[in-house]
Amino acid sequence: MDNKKYVYLFNEGSEDMRNLLGGKGANLAQMTRLGIPVPFGFTVTTEACNKYYEDGKVISKDVKAQVDAALETLEKKTGKTFGKGPNPLLVSVRSGARVSMPGMMDTILNLGLNEETVEVMAKLTNNPRFAYDSYRRFIQMFADVVMGVEKKLFEGLLDEVKEANGYKFDTDLTADDLKGLVVKFKELYKKEKGEDFPTDPAVQLVEAITAVFRSWDNPRADVYRRLNDIPSSWGTAVNVQEMVFGNKGNTSGTGVAFSRNPSTGEKGIFAEYLMNAQGEDVVAGIRTPEDISSLEKRNPAVYKQFIDIVNNLETHYKDMQDMEFTIEDGKLFFLQTRNGKRTAQAALKIAVDLVEEGLLTKEQAILKVEPKQLDTLLHPTFDQAALKKADVIAKGLPASPGAAAGKIAFSAEEAKERHANGEKVVLVRLETSPEDIEGMIAAEGILTVRGGMTSHAAVVARGMGACCVAGCGDVKVHEEERYIEVGGKKYTDKDYLSLDGNTGNVYGEAVSTVEPEISGYFGTFMGWADEIRKLKVRTNADTPRDAHTAVKYGAEGIGLCRTEHMFFGEDRIPAMREMIVAKTEEQRRKGLAKLLPMQREDFIGLYEAMEYRPVTIRFLDPPLHEFLPHADEDIAALAKEMGLTFEDLKATVESLHEFNPMMGHRGCRLAVSYPEIAEMQTRAVIEAALEVSGKHPEWNVIPEIMIPLVGEIKELKYVKDVVVKTAKAVMAEKGKEIEFKVGTMIEIPRAALTADEIAKEAEFFSFGTNDLTQMTFGFSRDDAGAFLGDYYDKKIYESDPFAKLDQTGVGKLVKMAAELGKSTRPDIKLGICGEHGGDPSSVEFCHSVGLNYVSCSPYRVPLARLAAAQAQVKNPR
Repeated sequence: MDNKKYVYLFNEGSEDMRNLLGGKGANLAQMTRLGIPVPFGFTVTTEACNKYYEDGKVISKDVKAQVDAALETLEKKTGKTFGKGPNPLLVSVRSGARVSMPGMMDTILNLGLNEETVEVMAKLTNNPRFAYDSYRRFIQMFADVVMGVEKKLFEGLLDEVKEANGYKFDTDLTADDLKGLVVKFKELYKKEKGEDFPTDPAVQLVEAITAVFRSWDNPRADVYRRLNDIPSSWGTAVNVQEMVFGNKGNTSGTGVAFSRNPSTGEKGIFAEYLMNAQGEDVVAGIRTPEDISSLEKRNPAVYKQFIDIVNNLETHYKDMQDMEFTIEDGKLFFLQTRNGKRTAQAALKIAVDLVEEGLLTKEQAILKVEPKQLDTLLHPTFDQAALKKADVIAKGLPASPGAAAGKIAFSAEEAKERHANGEKVVLVRLETSPEDIEGMIAAEGILTVRGGMTSHAAVVARGMGACCVAGCGDVKVHEEERYIEVGGKKYTDKDYLSLDGNTGNVYGEAVSTVEPEISGYFGTFMGWADEIRKLKVRTNADTPRDAHTAVKYGAEGIGLCRTEHMFFGEDRIPAMREMIVAKTEEQRRKGLAKLLPMQREDFIGLYEAMEYRPVTIRFLDPPLHEFLPHADEDIAALAKEMGLTFEDLKATVESLHEFNPMMGHRGCRLAVSYPEIAEMQTRAVIEAALEVSGKHPEWNVIPEIMIPLVGEIKELKYVKDVVVKTAKAVMAEKGKEIEFKVGTMIEIPRAALTADEIAKEAEFFSFGTNDLTQMTFGFSRDDAGAFLGDYYDKKIYESDPFAKLDQTGVGKLVKMAAELGKSTRPDIKLGICGEHGGDPSSVEFCHSVGLNYVSCSPYRVPLARLAAAQAQVKNPR
């Protein structure tokens, strides 16, 4: 016998029991304590949900026994008998996780009705229409939500009856019409399920509780949890509550209320209701609800009580509340309250207003806004009215937020050309590579078939603030035939696609977009975040444009400049290729000499954009083959352009081929083999810094040179010696000295394990958690998308380790390297520049292990600033 308590009556709980009772249950308990009129009931805990899964998806005898005992108490309190007797007790059953989760189970109302109780209810209320209306609703809800019979089948039968009788609204149906519908609904249920509709209320209740537990693990809920960092171990609670009826007639009604406007954040109660209705009628939009102000004329006493309760709940919870209420025969009941969902603009206004009204401190207000919400403030979104009419044709990963619409382009070159001709295009690729960068800039949005949340397309798109949907396996690309295929339908370069980077949805038409609005509340709120946080926030930026954008959004420096992105422009790639195909050091230096002035100008642009802020420049990282073509026709064209034979260039391309480029001849290994590359880059960095320092001595430009992919102190020392020698030579030539730093990127597990050694040479560490995650897990971020879905389904992983830092494994390496580095060099600067720098839970981890800064894409800077402030509030340091 299990002695654990799995069921709590509403008067036994409180708001601080959210983990056990779920958000809804904890709030119902608290409202009961506050004396608010709540229909009485009980909560089956989240631990009962976990037990259900541990026991092989069965509700145990212990849980059933406690549910039965709670039902007895509910019967005594209400003077009713569950599902029988002269005064039947009917209940509602609702799910209630710790946090509100769309995609979980809908509510079931009127549970306990059967052929006997419906007749009793009809006589008791002297209202057969009400009784049979409640019964037909129950059959439809139970069949849909619990047993999986499609709701639209029942709606079809309802529409037939309305059409046959010329009715416009459901309320036009008579008691006899509804009796007939009940018979038809039951026949439909039997046809679909092969058995009669259950009439035993005890069976109905167990099935409903089971359905709630089951919904915790449905595919929609799994996806929502993964995107919002909700562990599966939390489970969901179930709330069983005495039914009160808003469909008893014209003195009854039901509605939804917000204590402030959820779209704008304006102060003032925002509520709608319907008379003679149940909850789903308001949401379904079949009838047009009335504004709450009309209730004052209809029933002034109830209206005043309603206003007082709404204001009391907001004051108590110190946040905008979303409430459901029912009026039964002129008596008001509140069915639930929760912190309301709101737009990003509304969230900021409400947080600022609550501080100004004295309800919250700045620290409390900072916790009221989800960092990810800020994304929607900085990117275009779809016009909601237009979106409702559009059909989703495919779904991928929401890799970079925003909304984009355009005609299909199949290559970067095509996207660039069509954009130049004034066309809006969406670039559709199997996957993108660095050479696609100009096409990605030209496109409204990017759609890839392969790749995950940190694939090349995702990372570059986020950096540019471009909308991207990645890993969309539903799309088949036929590039040569110039069409894509989705669900058996073909779309050509004449067809429009629309991408939603916030959801991963793809639409097969042009959906209109609206530009974001940034209000004054944003500046006030983010100012508070900056006052509070200890963790600095830098940006990953490769161009002055990106750097300017990042500064506008509050970046305090550049944590990663990827110099390879500077070599793909039309004016640079020839010199880069000349350097790569060179057979001797002399020839290589000739190509590098052409690149030097271009690199120097790049760095001048970055220093000037960042002014006095620090700039970390990573030396060349990718393998050289990425800069060369691989198809024979492209090799032939390039050979002709460069004055080489096809055979010669083909041989060079083949010699650079690697079986595993991620672990090949790249990063510091290139500088070990060809130190002249590091010399050229050092010269460009230092000459640019000297020039900008001469123009702006007040800025104190201190370049930070980062050597990538180090795994051994001796290789770092070798490359650092080249850097220092070259830098000193440049300063001697110019007759002026400046300070500079040399550090490394910790992205190989061996570097983390030997960080105390590496810190003897490195003045700073920047954790490159994209590669560190790949190396630690042993799989490629671009290929993992093909099998991660299986890992989620089988509960091996709960989230994408490339999107959310794996704190157990990769995080342990980061923590260890930080501690080892500090043990050798106490003042070592520690940062992170992988994509995790813009993920809220990863930012919180970086704060907790004592890093100095995080670095992320320009458009994620506000998100990281807020996440850093929230980390400080939760865990002061």
